[in-house]
Amino acid sequence: MSDMAGKRQYIPASEFCVSVRDGTHDSPKPVGQGRRLVTSRHIIGGRLELSEAYLISDEDFEAINKRSKVDRWDVLISMIGTVGEPCLIKDEPDFAIKNIGLFKTKSETDGRWLYYYLRGQEAQQSIREQSRGSTQQYIPLGALRELPILVPDDPEEQKAIVAVLGALDDKIESNRRTSRMLERMARAIFRSWFVDFEPVQAKAAGARSFPSMPQEVFDTLPTSFVESELGPMPIGWGVGCIGDTVSVHGGGTPSTKVEEYWEGGTHYWLTPKDLSGMKHPILLSTARKITDKGLDKISSGLLPVGTVLLSSRAPVGYLVLSGVPTAINQGFIAMVCDGVLPPLYVFHWTQSVMDEIKSRASGTTFPEISKTAFRPIKVCVPTKPILESFTAAVEPLFEKLAANIRESQSLEKLRDYLLPKLLSGEVCVQVGPLPTPAPDKSETPSNKGADNV
Repeated sequence: MSDMAGKRQYIPASEFCVSVRDGTHDSPKPVGQGRRLVTSRHIIGGRLELSEAYLISDEDFEAINKRSKVDRWDVLISMIGTVGEPCLIKDEPDFAIKNIGLFKTKSETDGRWLYYYLRGQEAQQSIREQSRGSTQQYIPLGALRELPILVPDDPEEQKAIVAVLGALDDKIESNRRTSRMLERMARAIFRSWFVDFEPVQAKAAGARSFPSMPQEVFDTLPTSFVESELGPMPIGWGVGCIGDTVSVHGGGTPSTKVEEYWEGGTHYWLTPKDLSGMKHPILLSTARKITDKGLDKISSGLLPVGTVLLSSRAPVGYLVLSGVPTAINQGFIAMVCDGVLPPLYVFHWTQSVMDEIKSRASGTTFPEISKTAFRPIKVCVPTKPILESFTAAVEPLFEKLAANIRESQSLEKLRDYLLPKLLSGEVCVQVGPLPTPAPDKSETPSNKGADNV
């Protein structure tokens, strides 16, 4: 057992790793079917966004991987553009890399340690100092090889530290996977009920129930369709304009030169930039807050929980459901669901017609959809029992999703607080098996000594 942090030393990355390489600098031709090519811009927030990577031929894939094959527990780092974004490869990879640094590590423990160290302020400062380029920044491969890595002398301490940080990251990732599953379930119910009309189709075909729908609601469904502006529609359901079924609002930006609008602000104030890279559909915080006087300068005021927020420019298409009261800037269309359509229905409807929304955008500098162009978009208006049943089915999924987001945000704050302290040795960890507790002979436990995690 160790009750204090061990010594540390700096080792060049080329010695800490099996090797330090980079991906291809060529530009293989994209193909319709093939293998993914990952570039620096696909490393976002410590993860790879593989869905955004384009496909290359098997021949190009194999040629690149002869030089720079990525394996599990290797660490990637962006070398061009946004320099210094690290990513730990936890699963067996099936992609090639371009303009990405590749640290080939010796073990899971070394891979995790290197990933956490590269995320820290010390490593990021070293990377910034070694970066080159005025128009577009880059870091040379030689600089990555010489990058100093701080490592404990005791391998067991290194293993214990990455176990603590890894447990936090694994729980965050587990929450993320669960949240994605909950989102997919909610979308599937919406599509089944209101796009494909599966419950109505089933009843028309003679079914006496439908799996995801309460029996009493299923019994109210019609068994036939009627032509509408949106195509065949269950008889008895309506079609309206979204602007007639919700209240549509825009926002504004109080003058940033007036301190009393911002200093000590208590009200959330949202911009599209806040949603860039956000991977969940519920808004729980914003980068900036405004004061009461700042709020008075925005005509739409403080929008209630349950407002559906759609970015209307730069870019068009970010979509969230507000989990906190918030004000917005002029880059949004806000839908306050104070009419016949409930928030969760409006949120999923907006998601389902995003292509049409984007097609209505115009502008020379950047696309923008105005409230005037948005309000006439047609929306299916089901009967009240169906809408209430949908909310009852989906609301618990979003409540669990919101709880996961809040827990993950707390875990991220804890991890980010502990990370530099653990890596530097300011906070130490228990190394080796836990000792057998001695009988406590005092009424007040002693907390003397170094901090332990």
